[in-house]
Amino acid sequence: MKHPDSTQDPRRRLLIQALSTGLFSSMLPGANALADSIFGNKPGKLPANQSIYRITGQAMVNGKTATLQTRIAPGDTIATGKDSEIIFVIGGHAMLLRDRGQLVLEAAKQSATTLLITALRLLNGKLLSVSRDTPLRVETSTGSIGIRGTGFYVESSPEQTYFCTCYGVTDVAAIADPSSKITVTAQHHDRPLTILKNAARGQHIVDAPFINHTDQELALIETLVGRTPPFVFANDAYRTPRRQY
Repeated sequence: MKHPDSTQDPRRRLLIQALSTGLFSSMLPGANALADSIFGNKPGKLPANQSIYRITGQAMVNGKTATLQTRIAPGDTIATGKDSEIIFVIGGHAMLLRDRGQLVLEAAKQSATTLLITALRLLNGKLLSVSRDTPLRVETSTGSIGIRGTGFYVESSPEQTYFCTCYGVTDVAAIADPSSKITVTAQHHDRPLTILKNAARGQHIVDAPFINHTDQELALIETLVGRTPPFVFANDAYRTPRRQY
C-alpha cells in the first residue's frame, strides 16, 4: 500500500512539511523557488477574483472550455477530459477534480442575491476536497455523505463509491439501503470505505484500503484557501493510514 505522503522526490517531501507548517506564509528564502519547481507556481491563498489555480489537459465549466480566468460559482457544473485535472476554489472550499469527472455544485439561496453550495453531486470521477465549518452533502450513484467541515476523497462509479474521510467527521449512508450507515471521525485517513450498490441488507458499506490521494495534495488545496491541514508530519514517521477498527 502506498502511504499518503510517499514520493520519490525529496523536494516534494520537503514541500509537504513546508505547507503543513505554514512556511510559505513566512516567505522564507528558497520557499518560492521550491514551490515553483514542483507545482509550477507558488501555492498561496487565491485572490477573491480568481477561482482556478491550475488546469491540466481539458476542463469545462457549464459546457464551456475553462481557462485560468474562468469564474466558478454555486450551481455550476465542472467536467474534466481524459488525462485532465482541475484545481479550484469556491468560497471556503478547495477542490481537485481528476480526469473524466463530472461534478455539480448544487446551491440554494442564502439571500436574495447570494447562493450557497449545499451539495456536491459527483456524477462520475474522482474528487479531493477540503472545507471547514461548512456543512454540506456529497451525493454519488450509491452514497449520500454528510460533511461536517472536513477533508475527504471520493470516487464515484455506477456500481460503487469509494470514500475516505481524510480528517474530520462524516456521516456515510448507502442510497440503496438506509440501514447501512456509519459516522466516521478521522484524524488521518483512519477509515476509508466502499459504498456498494448491491449487497445484503446492512452490508452496503464495507472497509476499504487507502488509495489514489496524497497528503501533499491535501496540503496544496488547503493552502489555496489560506489554511494548513490539521495533521502534522512529525519526524517523517508516518507510514500508513491508521486504522481504528
